[in-house]
Amino acid sequence: MSVNTTDKGLLTAENCVVVFIDPQPQMLAAVSSIDHGDLLNNMVILAKTAKIFDVPVVLSVMVAGGYAGCLSAPLQEIFPEQRPVTRTGLNAWDSVEFLTAVQATRRKNLVIAALWTEVCLVMPGLQALTDGFGVYAVEDASGSVSRTGHAAAHRRVEQAGGVTITAMQFLLELQRDWSRTGHLEAVQAVIREHGAAYGGGPGGLPSADPG
Repeated sequence: MSVNTTDKGLLTAENCVVVFIDPQPQMLAAVSSIDHGDLLNNMVILAKTAKIFDVPVVLSVMVAGGYAGCLSAPLQEIFPEQRPVTRTGLNAWDSVEFLTAVQATRRKNLVIAALWTEVCLVMPGLQALTDGFGVYAVEDASGSVSRTGHAAAHRRVEQAGGVTITAMQFLLELQRDWSRTGHLEAVQAVIREHGAAYGGGPGGLPSADPG
């Protein structure tokens, strides 16, 4: 992965696209690598970060083998008007409509959250890397049918040149400096609601008014 498409290795709101692959109730039901509540919480952090910073989002769902193609409710609430790319194939990178949606963003860094990690994250992630994209796999907003499969999937992506990040890391990397007040209140609201360990609550975060 070339760092030329980043800000000295850092992601910005202008150099990436967030990709959700198969965040569906049917896929979530089989996840055992992470608590389902924690997984949904982290998906919401990722989705709200994209919304706050106006980062393009590509949604894709499976519509075969008993999967209805519905987004999990929290994501439906955040993106009520966005139509997901529907697929029958396990590998989103095989979908012309999915590739077209990604390419239309004109962004070269893919921030990917997927269910399940060892299938729907690994396959498009590896092929995107060979096509010259940067791949940032969001470890805590993705899930697998086993912890072993989840860990092996992330190792495989990293060995191919991808990067593992977390949802909260993405939020704070885009904020980057508390003196940037344009999105400060919205960022603080996400931290207070979804990330208490990062200083949520009274006095735990800098004021939205540095003065």
